[in-house]
Amino acid sequence: MEFCNKSAVEAVFIYVKRLNMAKSDELAQIIIGCKNGDSKCFSQVVDMYASRCYGYFYRLTGNNDLSDELLSELFVKLVEKVGSYKGGSFEGWLFKIASNIFYDYLRSKQRRKKLLDVQKKQLESEPTEPKQSDNEQIDKLQIQLRRLDTDTRELIMLRFYSELNFKEIAQMRSEPIGTTLAKLHRGLKKLRELMEG
Repeated sequence: MEFCNKSAVEAVFIYVKRLNMAKSDELAQIIIGCKNGDSKCFSQVVDMYASRCYGYFYRLTGNNDLSDELLSELFVKLVEKVGSYKGGSFEGWLFKIASNIFYDYLRSKQRRKKLLDVQKKQLESEPTEPKQSDNEQIDKLQIQLRRLDTDTRELIMLRFYSELNFKEIAQMRSEPIGTTLAKLHRGLKKLRELMEG
């Protein structure tokens, strides 16, 4: 006994195919709008993909706050990189960026863990009372900090004295987090050279 005839199945298939084509055409128009800087189109992309991308990050991290942070970073990257989208599967392209963001996070987490382990070992082996040489080092640090350009000095102060994280500093300075990290890295290298010189 047949529940539906062949023509009904074909009609449903054609309907689904047309529906998918319409969605594909609509997405193509939204992406063109994004490439032209249309904020409404970016909002549409966020509305379309935020829950799926959040779910992706949450399944990988198991952490709500971290998933929110990675999702925010994803949509910042989308704004920066939408011009490089050359066609094909937009979802594949978007999730490739999401994957890269997640693996960047894992690499930075490993670096932070190694750095914290080294700092912990140093603190455990150092005496707690500052010596005269420590005070001299602090004085020298103050002098060398003044020799850095204002922008670099501010970055170092925000990170190590104000204890802001990189994301907060980048947002405060209205620049990508990668730019902030690169500037801070160069600044610390310069400061180290001044301290050793």
